[in-house]
Amino acid sequence: MAVLRYEVDEGVATVTLDRPESRNALSSELLGALAKAMKDAGGDDAVRVVVLTGTDPAFCAGLDLKELGSAVANFGSLADFSSPWQPISKPVIGAVNGVAVTGGLEIALRCDFLVASEQAKFGDTHARVGIMPGWGLSVLLPQKIGLARSIEMSLTGNFVGAAEALSLGLVNHVVPHRDLLPTVRALAVEIVGNDPVVTRDLLSSYRRIADETGVADGFRLEREARAGRERFDHAEVARRRDGIMDRGRKQ
Repeated sequence: MAVLRYEVDEGVATVTLDRPESRNALSSELLGALAKAMKDAGGDDAVRVVVLTGTDPAFCAGLDLKELGSAVANFGSLADFSSPWQPISKPVIGAVNGVAVTGGLEIALRCDFLVASEQAKFGDTHARVGIMPGWGLSVLLPQKIGLARSIEMSLTGNFVGAAEALSLGLVNHVVPHRDLLPTVRALAVEIVGNDPVVTRDLLSSYRRIADETGVADGFRLEREARAGRERFDHAEVARRRDGIMDRGRKQ
């Protein structure tokens, strides 16, 4: 069964995480499919914009704790997945249709900007799972919402709803759930209508300025903080799994 859907229409590639029974949790198979889909979109001249979303009811619940807690997990060293995808020159819009938690939040933060359904929620449970972030959360989240609020989110593990995410600057827009993909597609089509070279160069300029004003150093520091913790106690993750999931449902 496919774990990801990839569609291209009128210059817009829509990448949909498609494990709804697991709230689109990131299995090793889905991580591989996501990296490939982004590479395909980046290398396809017919694609001008990428939309990343999930099959309802979730955007992405983070790494698959069931697989992560298994003694035969296919993740091996998390260093094998040092980034959810390699950078591409196309803008990536995140259409957040439900919960975006931990690794799912990191994936959302890798998008150039986010549009959220009114049903969206954001949370960081790395500390509860017992795994350090490795995809730039400690760099990109403070860039969006500030350092103190980021620390609170990470150390409490509490969720932030769509309206609060909008007020914090984490998302650009909040729309009714049924309007999410039409709204994001309309924004994508507006981008497709621009000069392709200037669009690419302007996006590159924004990204380069961010890197040269501290983001690149931040990623290096996060990797250093994570050093030695790529491997983890599978049994401990399995022990915590039910409690983490139950707490998430209540929030």
